[in-house]
Amino acid sequence: MERLQKVIAHAGIASRRKAEEIISNGRVKVNGEVITELGTKVGKKDVVEVDGVPIYQEEPVYYLFYKPRGVISAVTDDKNRRVVTDFFPEVTERIYPVGRLDYDTSGILILTNDGDFSQKLAHPKHQIDKVYVAKVKGIADQKNLYPLTKGIVLEGKKTAPARYDIISSDKKSETSIVELTIHEGRNHQVKNMLQAVGLPVQKLKREKYGELTLKGLKPGEYRRLNAKEIKNLLHQAK
Repeated sequence: MERLQKVIAHAGIASRRKAEEIISNGRVKVNGEVITELGTKVGKKDVVEVDGVPIYQEEPVYYLFYKPRGVISAVTDDKNRRVVTDFFPEVTERIYPVGRLDYDTSGILILTNDGDFSQKLAHPKHQIDKVYVAKVKGIADQKNLYPLTKGIVLEGKKTAPARYDIISSDKKSETSIVELTIHEGRNHQVKNMLQAVGLPVQKLKREKYGELTLKGLKPGEYRRLNAKEIKNLLHQAK
């Protein structure tokens, strides 16, 4: 038996907190009866409806995916471009990405059908490190990258301090390879941060998400997360 709000969150309908509001507002039925009491428990055979639409109590699943470039971090696209779920044809659960990577950015992306888990990882206050490797135009050095360690203002809001490492520089091509570690998840954040210090991004890859890496995977491949990895992510998200 599971708490009703957790079942709704696992189905990807809403976060657990939002699910509590939905229940309190009388929008949920269990076996045809409106339920407004938080903490109500339901089993696998119970029929749960939100706004009259049945939800299916799937077992939660968690995948680590190596997103290729040229793929949308979504489950559908109105322009008929490839989306991440196109790479999971044999997965029957209704999975979706946790957060996003830009269309032209490759690297680690987590997919799940557990809404509660997804909300915890994606919440801005949770500080899970994400490591990106960028090929940039320009010669990276301490002078131009140091401001990122103090935070810079993007669109009127200061970024959290970042960590950097200069992997290589090529004076002939006027390019550098830079590793940047952040824990926020604003749209185009890494690109905008590097652009702001005069190092426009030419190519970008997310290589680490918490302790997770792409080891053993090629672009377009995925694997299931194990129980220890899931536990560690939730611990880091506290």
